[in-house]
Amino acid sequence: MIDRTGLAEFLRNRRAALQPEDVGLPRGPRRRTSGLRREEVAALCHMSADYYSRLERERGPQPSPMMLASIAQGLHLSLDERDHLFRLAGHNPPARGAATDHIGPGLLRVLDRLGDTPAEIVTELGETLRQSPMGVALTGVTTHYTGPARSSGYRWFTDPAARRIHAPAEHAFLTRMYASGLREIVTLRGPGSRAAHLAELLLERSEEFRRVWDDHEIGIRPREVKHFDHPEVGALELTCQRLVDPDQAHQLLVYTATPGSESHEKLQVLAVIGAQPLP
Repeated sequence: MIDRTGLAEFLRNRRAALQPEDVGLPRGPRRRTSGLRREEVAALCHMSADYYSRLERERGPQPSPMMLASIAQGLHLSLDERDHLFRLAGHNPPARGAATDHIGPGLLRVLDRLGDTPAEIVTELGETLRQSPMGVALTGVTTHYTGPARSSGYRWFTDPAARRIHAPAEHAFLTRMYASGLREIVTLRGPGSRAAHLAELLLERSEEFRRVWDDHEIGIRPREVKHFDHPEVGALELTCQRLVDPDQAHQLLVYTATPGSESHEKLQVLAVIGAQPLP
C-alpha cells in the first residue's frame, strides 16, 4: 500500500539535497531554491512536471515500477534509497546484482561532469545505460536498443552496422574479445543467467560466433588504446579509462586523446559538429 505522505516527504528531501552541479546543470545567478526545482527533477526523470509535482503534494495515481526507476535514477539515489522509494510507493524493490540497470550516484556524478568528453556507462554485458553528449557524438546513440540487441557484443555478431565505427584492423581482435568476455560472464553468472541466454542466441544466429566460441579463449581483455573510424572526422586513436562499480557490475568508460595529437584536434571538431546521428 502506498504511503503518500512518506513518499512526498522523501521526494522533497532528496530534491532539496541535490544541487544543480550535482546533476550537470548550470547554477544561474538568480537561483533562490536551496536544491533542484521540481521541473528540473521532472526533466531528469523523463516525466512531466505536473506528474512529479502531484507526487510531492501527496496526489495523483500510484507510480508504476517503471516510473519509480526513472525517479530513482533522476534523483541519483543509492540502492538503499531506491529500495526505500519503491516500498513507500507500495511496490517490492527490484532485485539487486549484475542485472540491475540502476546506476550508482557516484558514477552518475562523474559522468555528469564529462560533458566535453566521450564517456558512457555500460553493464557487464556491454549494455549502454547512459552516454555523455560527446559519447553520443563519437558512437551514436546506443541507449535505445531493446532485448538482446542492448548488448554491444550481441550486436557485433548480428548487426553489420555495429562494426562501422571501429577500424577494420581491430575487427578480428574484437571478435575474439567479445566471445572470450561473454564466456567468462556465463561461467560467473551461471546457466540461467542473461549472459547464458545471449550465448545461446548467438550460437543459433551467428556462424562466426560459433567458430570463436568453440576456441574457448579466456582472458582477452579490452585494449587501452582503441581505434575508431568516425564517418565525420575519420580515424581516431583514443585511450579508454575504466571506472568500475563492483557492486552493480557497471563501468564508466572515458575516451581521451593525447593533447596536441591529430585525434585530439578531431575530438574538438567533433564537439563542434555535435551529437548527430551516424549514417
